[in-house]
Amino acid sequence: MILARARSVAGAQAEALAAEFLAAHGLAIVERNFRRRCGEIDLIARDGDTLVFVEVRYRKSQAFGGAAASITARKRSRIAAAAGLYLARLSHTPPCRFDAVLLDALDSARVEWLKDMMST
Repeated sequence: MILARARSVAGAQAEALAAEFLAAHGLAIVERNFRRRCGEIDLIARDGDTLVFVEVRYRKSQAFGGAAASITARKRSRIAAAAGLYLARLSHTPPCRFDAVLLDALDSARVEWLKDMMST
């Protein structure tokens, strides 16, 4: 229970750090933790006219491939499904992009931002 709580706190800190990083780079955060049965989107932001769905991954260890490797095809599918439900709520569909913010420490100097991660 204590380990799960520590992970939850670290995850929230990572998401806050990612939101601050993106805002500093000109994105406007419009929603956090959009959850549906099919999946979750950590951050939803606007980059000009583009709606950006952001997956935040924090991994302290590279033992299992690090943060980027943890975004599996299944995870991408769940993000896309949740994004579809989010878009269904809108009156029109804007241009969209899927990004990832990767952290191996809770340090703003060590943030890696992968734009358009679904195309890779």
